Amino acid sequence: MASAAAIDWASAEGLDLSHFWMPFTNNRFFKANPRLFVSAKDMHFTTADGRQVLDATSGLWCVNAGHGREAITEAIREAAGVLDFGPTFQLGHPLPFRLASELAAMMPAGLDRVFFTNSGSESADTALKMALAYHHAKGDSTRFRLIGRQRGYHGTNFGGMSVGGIGGNRRRYVSQVWGVDHLAHTHGDAVRFQRGLQPGNGGLAEELEELVALHGPETIAAVIVEPVAGSTGVLVPPQGYLQALRDITRKHGILLIFDEVITGFGRVGDAATAAEVFGVTPDIVTLAKGLTNATVPMGAVVASREVHDTIVNGSPAGIEFFHGYTYSGHPLASAAGLAALALYRQEGLFARTTALAPVWEEAMHGLRDCPNVIDIRNVGLVAGIELAPRDGAIGARAMEAFHRAFDAGLLIRVTGDIIALSPPLIVSEAQIGEIADKLRTVLHETA
Repeated sequence: MASAAAIDWASAEGLDLSHFWMPFTNNRFFKANPRLFVSAKDMHFTTADGRQVLDATSGLWCVNAGHGREAITEAIREAAGVLDFGPTFQLGHPLPFRLASELAAMMPAGLDRVFFTNSGSESADTALKMALAYHHAKGDSTRFRLIGRQRGYHGTNFGGMSVGGIGGNRRRYVSQVWGVDHLAHTHGDAVRFQRGLQPGNGGLAEELEELVALHGPETIAAVIVEPVAGSTGVLVPPQGYLQALRDITRKHGILLIFDEVITGFGRVGDAATAAEVFGVTPDIVTLAKGLTNATVPMGAVVASREVHDTIVNGSPAGIEFFHGYTYSGHPLASAAGLAALALYRQEGLFARTTALAPVWEEAMHGLRDCPNVIDIRNVGLVAGIELAPRDGAIGARAMEAFHRAFDAGLLIRVTGDIIALSPPLIVSEAQIGEIADKLRTVLHETA
């Protein structure tokens, strides 16, 4: 086995692909047809054969400030040399406290209590447990029910999978959290090729009132939704929908959770959260991905003072919230988070999203005339391009486009027959044009 010092980090030579069981991957196809990155800088990955690939997806919705940012790298390096690990069970170290303060200052007013996790999946499950603990501390222990949404994605742990609404993520795992129900997704009557928010709520949020009447408000602990449903293919909410959910949940004493793992950190506009961009404040926000610019795995759950104080002050002496992770507030992750938040501020990257959004919108909707394109939707620096499925082969057309795009020097993301795009916030207008041009060629070749 080679020592760390002997490893050529930018080489794929001599790799044995058999041992790594890859996530969300057709392992048999990949290992017969490997496509490998060996390095990345700013807006581009470099492949094992030396080609540049323009990143139109921020890796996996996560590299918001672009790749290889030296300030973040140096912060991680320095932290590793000072404190490689510090436990946060009944002990602590300064970095997560500093990061929590910085993060709280970026959140909507009233959300300022931060619990660190290691991923979006862990953040979702933490938020759900937090909601249950909140009601228990209030003496409302009959509130056990959790409401998700069809086509929602809240990670792959059992709680998030249960409230999630993507069938392929659920069907093979029979044992799920009991007492979960789902709202309809927001795309049933959506206007095709709509730019920005859909034109109206259309009573979609009022379905929550029906679930409240069905189950009884005294049984429902929380509603969890993504402000923009990303993983299912960029479903942009109707105008007034999120506010209506807020009004209904508040009316019935139900907590509202926004899963902002994708929409957080400038993705949809000039703010750290979609909640602030859309003007709707939930009780709990979940975060991950862009929190550290994806350099070190980290997630966070930001709760209102009311939720935090109810749990902490309403519990018996001792541990108030029986939950946590070995790596919560890890020194390297905390250092990366502090450096990433500083970059967002110093470079005005959230404001950059708002400035570039019209250019992005025009470029994406300019693909409307490409073969098999049946819908395009966008908000901020996100876009979904939906393709007509092939008969009896759902997802095959988009997956072919994914492979063709990679070979043409463009990284895209596909889910079903939808191409999802979310470039780093440092993308230039010229690179937006390059993304559109490459994608146009790919779509014509894939037809």
